[in-house]
Amino acid sequence: MKNIILFGPPGSGKGTQAAKLVKKYNLLHISTGDLFRYELGNNTELGQLAKSYMDKGALVPDEVTVAMLKKKVEMNPDVNGYIFDGYPRTVNQAVHLDYLLKGKKQKVSGLIALDVDDEEIVKRLLRRGETSGRADDKDEKVIRQRIKVYEKETSPVFDYYDLNKKSTKVDGIGSLNQIFNRLCEVIDKV
Repeated sequence: MKNIILFGPPGSGKGTQAAKLVKKYNLLHISTGDLFRYELGNNTELGQLAKSYMDKGALVPDEVTVAMLKKKVEMNPDVNGYIFDGYPRTVNQAVHLDYLLKGKKQKVSGLIALDVDDEEIVKRLLRRGETSGRADDKDEKVIRQRIKVYEKETSPVFDYYDLNKKSTKVDGIGSLNQIFNRLCEVIDKV
């Protein structure tokens, strides 16, 4: 069973690549962004709470994110593995993920970080904001804040998994197929 964390800053291409990887490896894609957007789209209390943080470019508190992820995993017990996209975002969430998987007699197979520089991220997100309808993709100030939050609070997750030699960086610049092939080379080895 492969449990892959697809990692990188907002706009690095995690969602796009995860969709392709899910098909190739027959894994369940779990995107916290999709979970949050579902809650937002259904105007739930949880969605409104998440929105108040997301609109500022801040992270949604761990307890909210962990509960949503646990529910999704428990609803899909008979899968070949998972691609976690946008999770874990903090070391605390990584510890919770390890604990959740250990309870299922599984573990994280590897963390693969898409390496993309900040200016490219800003360009990609502003472009995506033209069609996505997401307020957090339309404002360069909010985008830059999201990058700062990622660097301060999320990037330590790479180091957490690297302690066990599970972290790998992959160049996130190039064609979709070039990046996909780089990711597959890493996944095939874990």
